[in-house]
Amino acid sequence: MTDHPLYPLRFDPIFQYRLWGGRALGNWMATKLPDGPIGEAWVLSDRPDHASRISDGPLAGRTITELMATAKTQILGRFAERFDRFPLLLKFLDVAQMLSVQVHPRDDATAWIPDGERGKTEAWIVLEAEPGGRIYAGLKSYTTADDLRALTEHTADDHLASFTPEVGQAVLIEAGTVHALGDGVMVFEVQENSDITFRLYDWDHIDKTTGKPRDLQVEQALACVDFDRGAVLPVVPKIVPPKSDHREKLIEDDHFIIWRIATTAPVEVGTLGEPRILVCVGGEGVIVYAQVSFAVPRGAVMLLPASVGRCSFHPGFAATLLEIGIPERAV
Repeated sequence: MTDHPLYPLRFDPIFQYRLWGGRALGNWMATKLPDGPIGEAWVLSDRPDHASRISDGPLAGRTITELMATAKTQILGRFAERFDRFPLLLKFLDVAQMLSVQVHPRDDATAWIPDGERGKTEAWIVLEAEPGGRIYAGLKSYTTADDLRALTEHTADDHLASFTPEVGQAVLIEAGTVHALGDGVMVFEVQENSDITFRLYDWDHIDKTTGKPRDLQVEQALACVDFDRGAVLPVVPKIVPPKSDHREKLIEDDHFIIWRIATTAPVEVGTLGEPRILVCVGGEGVIVYAQVSFAVPRGAVMLLPASVGRCSFHPGFAATLLEIGIPERAV
């Protein structure tokens, strides 16, 4: 148990240098960025090398890892016995240049997953997209391992399925799916708590910090590719009744559920006995819990521990939220 009851928790972003990154996250999150191209802001991470720290309130400075060690049941509720660490990793991505062509292993690909890790299924919500932006997801028919071994900038479109992203689209990238995105795309990413990536091709990027290309892991990647995974397209949202709060279910996977709420009036968020995560992707507002207001500006990510249960979100005028949950069948 902690020495203070849990409350809606916001964490300091952990900014990550990426050679394909840009500077747009500073404006999006209204914060100062470190120097250089910043490709990722990890906003909820229970990782040994990058543990998120609480931004404010009585628990400010504590990490999510510390809370999981002392208050796991308060955080995870009925999922506490299933997970030793928080099961999701959440990020903003500013992909100014093209991300490497890559693949992540499935949970059952144990030969390619280090002890203590898991596979990596992820989902993207498109926040910004320049006209030249592109998302690659899945393979075209008859693509072979030899085709992927020999990828170049000129052959990528021959073998990889792709589409032009639009703001608001949601894309599920199941483990085993060959994928890339970039050339001016910003997304919010929800994924399993994993950091395993195998690169097939890196568009001949040179890392300015080393003066060299980044390493590829072609054979490991090919061992994890689902060659039956054809073109992956944006999901079709499902309206969730009642329609008064304009709630849509964007993604439902074995690892996470993502709803989108667009509202001009107060709405109930969170649920009893389970953790939920709120992400403000448009407008701003406040969460009201135990008669205390917690500011939620655009770019804010708030963890509602299971012990918090239901609370209310009040938009400043109009706001758009993502609400992220763990499914009953979570693995």
